[in-house]
Amino acid sequence: MAKILIATEKPFAKVAVDGIKEVAETAGLEVVLLEKYTEKAQLLAAVADVEAMIIRSDKIDNEVFDAAKNLKIVVRAGAGYDNVDLEAATAHGVVVMNTPGQNSNAVAELVFGMLVFAVRNFYNGKAGTELKGKKLGILAYGNVGRRVAHIAKGFDMDVYAYDAYCPAAAIESDGVKAVSSQDELFEQCEVVSLHIPATAETRQSINYALVGKMPKGGVLVNTARKEVINEPELLKLMQERTDLKYVTDIMPETDADFRMLEGRYFSTPKKMGAQTAEANINAGVAAAHQIAAFFKDGCTKYQVNK
Repeated sequence: MAKILIATEKPFAKVAVDGIKEVAETAGLEVVLLEKYTEKAQLLAAVADVEAMIIRSDKIDNEVFDAAKNLKIVVRAGAGYDNVDLEAATAHGVVVMNTPGQNSNAVAELVFGMLVFAVRNFYNGKAGTELKGKKLGILAYGNVGRRVAHIAKGFDMDVYAYDAYCPAAAIESDGVKAVSSQDELFEQCEVVSLHIPATAETRQSINYALVGKMPKGGVLVNTARKEVINEPELLKLMQERTDLKYVTDIMPETDADFRMLEGRYFSTPKKMGAQTAEANINAGVAAAHQIAAFFKDGCTKYQVNK
């Protein structure tokens, strides 16, 4: 019987674990748990005899793959997978998958929770502004970006998007205006919401020059990755342009410096995009189904490594 390890420094909700177990047991798979571990040595010991893993934001590197002699598949419960060393996985013959779309609504709703908070001056008692009629720019039009666009229309916002890998026709078919570059997106939109992954191409790409193109009163929303922000340059820009606001669910390394920009910055204490009961369950159970299909039929539909 193949064994699945649920390795979660930040655990799933019990109902999600129960759902994973139900899917696994139906497929003839065994589930073991490693929750709230505090040392890497615990993870290395736990992977020694498992064929599959379900993780969240846990770091899975070459050392882990070396220790997991029987490992065949790792599924990251969520969309991002930069916490997994894909080259090491491939070198060890391990398939890595994500669960795209399962957290999309949770992240998209958070965008608007933080955005309303920002345009209403963080509820400080002073008059703010409305979202209706404002131009919203979506940088990367994947599952989350599409959901953000859908919700934005309910606010009567004008929605724009740029995605280097998504055809303009596909964007426009959703009633969203496709622009030709990220520069154009920042130039045109009072609000920009980031949904890009952390890659060699995108790291540090949200910088002084780019954000500086935003119109007066611009709001930058980041529910993507910390690494895409050039923190020193964004901080410098916001110190110079007192009209700009920044809200994020990924606390910057320089949080204390950003907090000096009173009334123009907000960060959640920890990553919150997928922190809903529904997303927690959806992503975990989807991961279990993908593992079951992999062992039954060799299905690699959501594989992210080569």
